[in-house]
Amino acid sequence: MSKINKIAVFTSGGDAPGMNPCIRAVVRTGIYYGLKVAGIRQGYQGMIENNIVDMDNHSVSNILQLGGTILKTARCLEFKTPEGMQKAYDNLKKNKIDALVGIGGDGTFTGLERFSSKFDIPVIGVPGTIDNDLYGSDYTLGFDTATNTVIEAIDKIRDTAESHARLFFVEVMGRDAGCIALRAGIAGGAEAIMLPEKDTSIKDLIATLAAGAAKNKTSGIVIVAEGDKNGGAFNVAKRVKEVFNFYDTKVTILGHLQRGGSPSSFDRILGSRMGFAAVKALIAGEHRKTVGLRGNEIVLTDIVEALNGHEFKLEDDLMEMSTILA
Repeated sequence: MSKINKIAVFTSGGDAPGMNPCIRAVVRTGIYYGLKVAGIRQGYQGMIENNIVDMDNHSVSNILQLGGTILKTARCLEFKTPEGMQKAYDNLKKNKIDALVGIGGDGTFTGLERFSSKFDIPVIGVPGTIDNDLYGSDYTLGFDTATNTVIEAIDKIRDTAESHARLFFVEVMGRDAGCIALRAGIAGGAEAIMLPEKDTSIKDLIATLAAGAAKNKTSGIVIVAEGDKNGGAFNVAKRVKEVFNFYDTKVTILGHLQRGGSPSSFDRILGSRMGFAAVKALIAGEHRKTVGLRGNEIVLTDIVEALNGHEFKLEDDLMEMSTILA
């Protein structure tokens, strides 16, 4: 490790609202402190293909409000090989890049950890994923925006549900973590929430819906995380319909709609704070760390700890509320 003169920022894996504010903060903070800054397009793939461009303050003008990532993103199997990593390192040296800021999820962090271990290049990871399932930060970039997107959809769907006495099953992202489903379900007043972290049988779900019908509820919304053990919204709706035909049932899959859109004010500020902190950490000599928000403070976590830390756990009070308030 030598003195840092030039850093590069990239995004990898799934896009998330808030990535652009983070890119902006990295570029402008680096320039403010006298560093040269480059952007790597298409993540690790761009690193291998030398798709690297120098950036200045103007490069990140008018991007705070944009969803997605101006640097694009991609998944790259070649980077997992020694040959791919060597190509990436050679291109970084060719561009005189001394350190990296990578924005993404656990796959991005894994790549940073292996790459920095092999070539001893300083790296800082920024958690960017709508699933909010990374250890070391209370919130990840994109989670707040994605949750708000789901809530807006629920509000609109409820209008139709009540107009037609329908039961809607709304599937949201969350293959391994039910953070979006839980919070959006509570905020949207869902009658039931199906989560990967909680076993809810079809029998129990039917009992809940039957109790609502007995109280003259003429419509309802069930939120289903895509990783729910009953097999997704279509399967849940089909099994409920087989034994409980009080409602006309409909299914809505929100899908990648949840990833897009202008980032919320929370994600704009969080992305800015994390990008700022990432550059400051590199200047201070930090190495192989991730930045995160705990409480209202930005903290650093060893990247190995972030990858192998305790499994993310949904809040107990929210889990209890999801049943009682429904």
